[in-house]
Amino acid sequence: MPPEPRPRPTHACHVLVRGDVQGVGFRYFTQRQAARMNLVGWVRNLPDGDVEVYLEGEEDDIRRMIQILSRGPDYARVDEVKETWRTPSGSFSDFRITY
Repeated sequence: MPPEPRPRPTHACHVLVRGDVQGVGFRYFTQRQAARMNLVGWVRNLPDGDVEVYLEGEEDDIRRMIQILSRGPDYARVDEVKETWRTPSGSFSDFRITY
C-alpha cells in the first residue's frame, strides 16, 4: 500500500531570525526540529546575516517551532524573531535547507 498522503497544512508562517545565527549550525538545527514536529517548508541564510524560515503545518506546532527558533542551537545568539502569518500553499512535502 502507498503511504498515506500528508494532510494539507492549516497554517503557515514566514520567520526572520536576527542575531549571531550564521556559522553556528542554525539551518541544520532548524531542519531537524521541523522534521520532528512534522512541519514542512524551508530555511536559508540571507546575505545580511539573518536566517529566513518558512513553515507550514498545524498552528500549535508552528508556535512551538518559533519558540525553539528564538533560542536557537548552541553557540547561536538570537536577538530578534519576526513572524508573519500567511495562507499555506500546500506545495511542500518536507522541510529543506535552501540557498
